[in-house]
Amino acid sequence: MAGSRDALREVVETIRPIVVRYIRARLGTTERVGLSADDVAQEVCLAAIQALPRYQDQGRPFLAFVYGIAAHKVADAHRAAARNRSDPTDVVPERYSLEAGPEQMAVQADTSERMNRLLQILPDKQREILILRIVVGLSAEETADAVGSTPGAVRVAQHRALAKLKSEITAAGGGDYA
Repeated sequence: MAGSRDALREVVETIRPIVVRYIRARLGTTERVGLSADDVAQEVCLAAIQALPRYQDQGRPFLAFVYGIAAHKVADAHRAAARNRSDPTDVVPERYSLEAGPEQMAVQADTSERMNRLLQILPDKQREILILRIVVGLSAEETADAVGSTPGAVRVAQHRALAKLKSEITAAGGGDYA
């Protein structure tokens, strides 16, 4: 029993950082409406562990399986946010925090929002490939396994996506995205 606990812990410790980066890239700044990338990542890890007994190796890496779960949980989170009609209020904390201040949080939110606007220009598959390659840091081979493609096709899609983003930024004079 201790061995299986250690194995589960190792699985979670391996996938969680990758899942958190992926979720943060997909959720963008939605944290301000009650979605937390860490919460969604926790749901993904829990779902992955619960699905382990039913997991069957079909020639694709386990991470591709986990990304499938993550993509569904992100969609669920976006649906939940759309249903959430609450209005967050500005509450002044009663204690000092070492976290980023309001100005830094606004700059980060603005940057993330601009990046999300840019990514929305891309077709779904190119967007997914850029997130997996650049944000999550997967190799072309790992990304190909995750999206069901070939490494060469992933590299071509990444190149085309980056070229499209570059031309969009250039056409906008950098104003909307700089």
